[in-house]
Amino acid sequence: MKDSMENKFLPMYAATSGMGIEVLPDLFCYTNQIVNICCVGDPEKSQEWVLVDTGMPESANRIAEVVEERFGEDNPPKAIILTHGHFDHVGAVVDLVKKWGIKVYAHEAELPFLTGKQSYPEPDGTVEGGLVAKMSPMFPNEPVDLGTHVEALPSDGSIPPMPGWRWIHTPGHAPGHISLFREEDRALIVGDAFVTVKQESLYKVLTQDLEFSGPPRYLTTDWDAVRQSVKKLEALKPSVAVTGHGQPVSGAELADGLERLVKDFDRIAIPEYGRFVNREQ
Repeated sequence: MKDSMENKFLPMYAATSGMGIEVLPDLFCYTNQIVNICCVGDPEKSQEWVLVDTGMPESANRIAEVVEERFGEDNPPKAIILTHGHFDHVGAVVDLVKKWGIKVYAHEAELPFLTGKQSYPEPDGTVEGGLVAKMSPMFPNEPVDLGTHVEALPSDGSIPPMPGWRWIHTPGHAPGHISLFREEDRALIVGDAFVTVKQESLYKVLTQDLEFSGPPRYLTTDWDAVRQSVKKLEALKPSVAVTGHGQPVSGAELADGLERLVKDFDRIAIPEYGRFVNREQ
């Protein structure tokens, strides 16, 4: 394995950094600096749990402390599920796999970025947005290399270590981006298909004011695909959603926000200008 995130610590923090929210008894959201990770599993009912995404570079020790506090020591997750391979979602993955010796699952189209074969396009510092967008060229875009520890998710939509959940291909922000959905209670783990904070604005990242938005603009390369992905998720009528950035949201606030995002997607989500924007399409 090769850890391209080593020594790539970025001193960026949201107001909610270090805070955890029990969204449901078996769905725990923890904010690691500026990004959310999820623990799926009810510690009152079972020792088994799964980690979704692995936060920022150089954060493995803190994440390990948080999950040990919730699930106990010497109780690693059954597996790690990655919504995609951007730096803020795989920052600690190599260190955690070394610590726990577990399998990582991701969409087949993300495997080149998780096995050291391909880098993402460089972040677009010219895109319309705020200070975070302008800072984005300093963000890592190199692939991590998990070697044989990463495996493609089954093509039937199932998630082997997460019975009752299924993965949904929601590309646009990344080629193999996925979201996770549980039909039983319509719980949704979004990843970055949409977010609930304007991630390009440093002020809004710091304050974490709730605002439905498209994925972080500086790393999004296919806005037509994002539009279709958001429509797909809105059609599920989720009851609660945990996004990769911003606060978890539920009920009427979620339904209204998603409906508004779909209806007015071009104005809300797509930047006026940027390297990956073609408004003539």
